[in-house]
Amino acid sequence: MRNTAKKMAIQFRAAAATEDTIVAQHFYQMWRDLAVPADRLLPDWQSQTVEFIAQARNTLGFQAFIAIADTGEAVGSASCQIFSGLYPLILSPGYQQRGYLWGVYVDASYRRQGIATKLTLMAIAHLKQLGCTHALLNASPAGQPLYETLGFEPGNLMSLRLK
Repeated sequence: MRNTAKKMAIQFRAAAATEDTIVAQHFYQMWRDLAVPADRLLPDWQSQTVEFIAQARNTLGFQAFIAIADTGEAVGSASCQIFSGLYPLILSPGYQQRGYLWGVYVDASYRRQGIATKLTLMAIAHLKQLGCTHALLNASPAGQPLYETLGFEPGNLMSLRLK
């Protein structure tokens, strides 16, 4: 996709809780950009996402980071938190504490300017501050090259279709 926006100053910062709806909108748009039909997303996607973020903020060290264009528009965001696991976590956090990055999104007209890179690096730094020993994410095919340049191992989650 071709970048149609002129290069402009972008400010990066931690998102405030009052901006959770923006993060939720970016998460929704990420799925739409991945060709998920709107009718396949739950009608209450926004409230579900905001509720998830509030719970993760209280229990998992959640933090979102946001990119603001000089127009004042939020043009990108990325979220991260401690990974709560798919099975009992019996290893001590000092030995293994995984963090998870999710919802890395940049508006199409602002892509290829390093915004996703900067947001991802901010999320990684936050996970390090939380004591995480590993950072995990599920990358789209378009995002994989970016994450590989940041040191993530190539690949994505494998699955078996059951129906």
